[in-house]
Amino acid sequence: MTPTTVTRTRTTGRRMASLVVAATSVGALLFTPGTAVAAPTGNATASAARVPLQDAIARLRVAEEDRSGYDRAAFRHWIDADKNGCTTRAEVLIDEAVLPPEIGAKCALAGGRWYSYYEDAYVDGGAGLDIDHMVPLAEAWDSGASAWTSKQREAYANDLDQPRALVAVTAKYNRSKADQDPSTWLPPYEGARCTYLTDWVTVKTKYDLAVDATELDTLRRLAAQCPNVPIEPGTP
Repeated sequence: MTPTTVTRTRTTGRRMASLVVAATSVGALLFTPGTAVAAPTGNATASAARVPLQDAIARLRVAEEDRSGYDRAAFRHWIDADKNGCTTRAEVLIDEAVLPPEIGAKCALAGGRWYSYYEDAYVDGGAGLDIDHMVPLAEAWDSGASAWTSKQREAYANDLDQPRALVAVTAKYNRSKADQDPSTWLPPYEGARCTYLTDWVTVKTKYDLAVDATELDTLRRLAAQCPNVPIEPGTP
């Protein structure tokens, strides 16, 4: 089978990116992020540098997860950080829209169209969309965020700097995913899974969040089937 490539470019806001769909030799479709990334500066930390996906996975800290004391309220989210009247949720919806919504008083959004990559579907109107924390809040807590300050957890829950940290998807699949890691949940659309894996590893790397042994094995297995693209986590 001859590989084919289809490119869809998002040009709104902070999420200027290309998602490339490539048919593999076994006929499955894999999303390959095509976002242009800049070379790290001389002062960049290790977490900010571009690293091939498989190398990034190899560098993840391995530790047992611990949910002791977890409370979702420990992560204050959907704030209006820049005081422009739009919460983080609205900012993500505006930035990810493939057909921009109308923005009314108090950042009320009307109309618009979005692409929910978990199931390869377009959605009209934002009412049926959730904003998914790529690495769920409970998973982040388990993996190291329990030791963070409240301000650090707030910054994590509202990260508009890392385009992979928050994603607009249908409520159905955001809630199906819940707080699971890739060892127990993956997007139902197989063609989305390499993008999802890259997104997950990018966020875990940026925030130095640990993985447990089962999660690490899953990431390694999945990455072997995906392009070894460079990721650029940035700094928390």
